[in-house]
Amino acid sequence: MDYISPTQHAISGMNHSDTLSLSLELLQQPSVTPVDHTCQTIMADRLAKAGFHIEPMRFGDVDNLWARRGTEGPVFCFAGHTDVVPTGRLDAWNSDPFAPEIRDGKLYGRGSADMKTALAAMVVASERFVAKHPDHKGSIAFLITSDEEGPAVNGTVKVIETLEERNEKITWCLVGEPSSTSKLGDIVKNGRRGSLNGVLHVHGKQGHVAYPHLARNPIHEASAALAELCQTVWDNGNEYFPATSFQISNIHSGTGATNVIPGTLEVIFNFRYSTEVTAEQLKQRVHEILDKHGLQYEIDWNLSGLPFLTPVGELVNAAQTAILNVTGTETELSTSGGTSDGRFIAPTGAQVLELGVLNATIHQINEHVDVHDLDPLTDIYEQILENLLA
Repeated sequence: MDYISPTQHAISGMNHSDTLSLSLELLQQPSVTPVDHTCQTIMADRLAKAGFHIEPMRFGDVDNLWARRGTEGPVFCFAGHTDVVPTGRLDAWNSDPFAPEIRDGKLYGRGSADMKTALAAMVVASERFVAKHPDHKGSIAFLITSDEEGPAVNGTVKVIETLEERNEKITWCLVGEPSSTSKLGDIVKNGRRGSLNGVLHVHGKQGHVAYPHLARNPIHEASAALAELCQTVWDNGNEYFPATSFQISNIHSGTGATNVIPGTLEVIFNFRYSTEVTAEQLKQRVHEILDKHGLQYEIDWNLSGLPFLTPVGELVNAAQTAILNVTGTETELSTSGGTSDGRFIAPTGAQVLELGVLNATIHQINEHVDVHDLDPLTDIYEQILENLLA
């Protein structure tokens, strides 16, 4: 049977669709990380009317929401974040970033792409699904945080720890991150690379540039080692992941004077790594290279995310089928891009996918999304629920 979209609302004037109306309401909230600014309350009020049990979870200065309809498994969870990145210079925007405007079919506002429109689509899709299937299988849940764009220490990770402590398991999780590239649904993220950060401190001996034999220049001493790190092939990736990459993001040394050899060098770097290596293996190889060059150093390591992968199965099939039915698009699976909160959910055993609007303008001045993508995204989310829980 051909799929018929349930949303045929006009996207103009006062005749807004449910998803667009909720998107506008959420976009008016200046929820710069870690402030939620009532976004979760707006969502929770609507979910409560649809029969969800609402459980706010606040950790530190971060508001989180766990909402669930049903007590049995399997559990399908919508996950996302209400916080947005800072706006940048307000005078660089063509309109107030927290007074959303529709111009030429585009919805402008901070968070329009990343990811308040997806949150609206999740809520509306759930409302419609529940109205059609009040006795649906399993449970539907929402895991929403206001700490995704910030340090991510009091958000999703803490909610997951709480759920794990009470043995409350998520079966399938759809994260509403903006995954699409050229058109809605063309890319779905079924995994993410790991992220390993390091701050390298190389020790030399400060001195006068005219007497280099009385000093040790840590920049000179480290240069060959840094070049080797940049040129090293860490792995060749695999069918799901590109090869692991090493990038230096910052180098700092010196007193600011032209006649002083610095005594220390600080190098900040990052690995985005595949499942072909582990964080411990990367650390070991870095130390081997630095030791080979005889450096005096220490490294502060920070693992900000393990790699995860959801292979083709129930969730992937449900999403690909829904996207094809709604948009006619054959979806490509990808693990590219940065980290997301999926990295905290996948280790519990959940299947995790990221599916949302186009990501072309996320974090940019004049962030926007195509208004005509909002209802189809809602339809896709609703049909995924149909495919898994009807």
